[in-house]
Amino acid sequence: MSEAFSLRGLTKRFGPVLAVDNLSVEVSGGEVVALLGPNGAGKSTTVDMLLGLTRPDEGQVRVFGAEPREAIDSGRIAAMVQNGFLLRDVTPAELVGLLRSMHRKPLPAKEVFERAGITEFANRRCGKLSGGELQRVRYALALTGDPELLVLDEPTAAMDVDGRRAFWASMREFSASGRTVLFATHYLAEAEDFADRVVLMRHGRVVADGPVAQVRAAVSGRVLRAVVPGADEATLAALEGVTTARVQGGRAELACADSDLAIRALLTAFPLASDIEITAVGLEEAFLALTADEPEGALR
Repeated sequence: MSEAFSLRGLTKRFGPVLAVDNLSVEVSGGEVVALLGPNGAGKSTTVDMLLGLTRPDEGQVRVFGAEPREAIDSGRIAAMVQNGFLLRDVTPAELVGLLRSMHRKPLPAKEVFERAGITEFANRRCGKLSGGELQRVRYALALTGDPELLVLDEPTAAMDVDGRRAFWASMREFSASGRTVLFATHYLAEAEDFADRVVLMRHGRVVADGPVAQVRAAVSGRVLRAVVPGADEATLAALEGVTTARVQGGRAELACADSDLAIRALLTAFPLASDIEITAVGLEEAFLALTADEPEGALR
């Protein structure tokens, strides 16, 4: 598919702080990409450069083959930011109407309300809305211009479980039409469930880039979980093949360098162990391993 955006050799410094370090990422049209990383990894600065809010010190940003400003002016890219300010005395319907007047080919207001799930409170003042409802309003405003690329910053923050489910159902519908989505989130389960691809940043650099399964595979090992009566963490951690152990509520979770050795050692030491399962490292474990502050080059 055609390229939605490219970031080539981006570097950005703020005084002595190197926020983004020679970062290169290319995203094709129709991809759903999760941008992950701990606080200070450079995610926000990268997004700001993609949106044309910050100019890189070095490198090049292209959105649909042009400068970010051109894509924004044409309505091909839109953003939903977590703390975007909304006037308290204005209704979501009024805000959507205002934005519709600024776009050449906006979506019908009714369709915006339905997609974002704000129909029932579209005529209520923003000052009367909950945090989750305000997030849906921000999403509605991002959808108004019918963008081809949608950039989301912590999109489900403050939403309850039902709100999150409805949001991602809407996002699946959006991406199914061939649109491109880049979202930053701290909810790793959302990235694992929704993203086609994960870009993981640490210290301003990309440390992993690929499908979720590929990123998980970058970290070796397995996780063994079992009910182990009478076991303590120190004893379990000393078992052959086990690197770390945690016991909570009578259930043990063992990180294993060699799960075959670990299961044999566990059953030898604790023959009454039950409800045993062995799984591959999840995205959360991969995230923690790949973003840990290791010596330079240890994860390359």
